[in-house]
Amino acid sequence: MAVQERTRARQDGRLRLGRGWRRTTLIVHIVSAGAWIGIDVIVAVLVLTGRFGTTGEVRGLAYQALATFIVWPMLTSALICLVTGLILGLGTRWGLVRYWWVAVKLVLNLVLCTLIVVALQPGMDEVNEYGRTFTAGAPEPAFISNLFFPPAVSLTALTFATVLAVAKPWGRLTRRTGGRLAERTRDA
Repeated sequence: MAVQERTRARQDGRLRLGRGWRRTTLIVHIVSAGAWIGIDVIVAVLVLTGRFGTTGEVRGLAYQALATFIVWPMLTSALICLVTGLILGLGTRWGLVRYWWVAVKLVLNLVLCTLIVVALQPGMDEVNEYGRTFTAGAPEPAFISNLFFPPAVSLTALTFATVLAVAKPWGRLTRRTGGRLAERTRDA
């Protein structure tokens, strides 16, 4: 069977991951996605603590912690999730753009990674500075009230991606017919 599988992989021009590599990559993918979700939960806790904490010192420290410790671990777990997802897509029968659910997960991951770099990371210096001056009675800048949106959007998107990975809805996106790609709405 292994010889037939290798032959099939060579005939259709696609690389296939062996069972051990597929499992290892899948485990790393799931763990990185779980870490990403966990970091988003921490972001939500820090944002809520900064907004509604009991003392000014606690609130200021929450903003400082948010600015100091969140972006790079989140981006690292997101990129590991992206890379392992690409490897799984290219090395398994699911493909990258063969099934709707895989394509949607890929787009969600790319959008969220982009948002981390473009929307979240640039404002962290201001959040850190606000956290330092919070106890001095500095007025609340407008961007502070918007800090709730990143974890809300990210947690919603990651939950949706998890549901897609489990349910695998919508069927095939494309199929090969006579060397051309033709769209299909349902699995045959």
